Amino acid sequence: MKPTRSYASNILPRLTAALALAAVAGLAAPVPALAQYRNEIRNDMSRCSSERGPALMVTVDGVKSSSGKLRVQAYRATSAEWLVKGKWLSRIEVPARAGTMTFCIPVSAAGTYGVAVRHDVNGNGDTDIRTDGGAMSNNPAISLFNLGKPSYTKVGVPVGNGVKSIRVQMKYM
Repeated sequence: MKPTRSYASNILPRLTAALALAAVAGLAAPVPALAQYRNEIRNDMSRCSSERGPALMVTVDGVKSSSGKLRVQAYRATSAEWLVKGKWLSRIEVPARAGTMTFCIPVSAAGTYGVAVRHDVNGNGDTDIRTDGGAMSNNPAISLFNLGKPSYTKVGVPVGNGVKSIRVQMKYM
């Protein structure tokens, strides 16, 4: 049976509206989940005052030079998120300064978090094993024989409703 013009004129607008609504609903659902990741923030030390909510104050020791960039990233310390590409919660990237640098990374809620620090010495955006440095929360042992990522259980830092201070030691080859 061939649809009549009145059937098509009645059903097509409804079908189009239903498809549009389904598409919007499908796109809207993932947004809150995606919005929690990949937040590039500035290093606002005022966010690490006790009345501002949960945060990590990260002191990075042993930055070897004032060249390139230092990147500090926070992750949830879970097997599904720790050092997984695109699953970082917040990132601060600043020009490196030799010696010690301190960062404030606010977190959305109390929980267990891991921090990864990278010093891109020449600022080229690539990981240069011979020159670039790195550090992680709880300073897990890393050697030439064990270059894989340490377990989330080794880097996890419990953060309550206040500010948790940690120190990490940069390591270079």
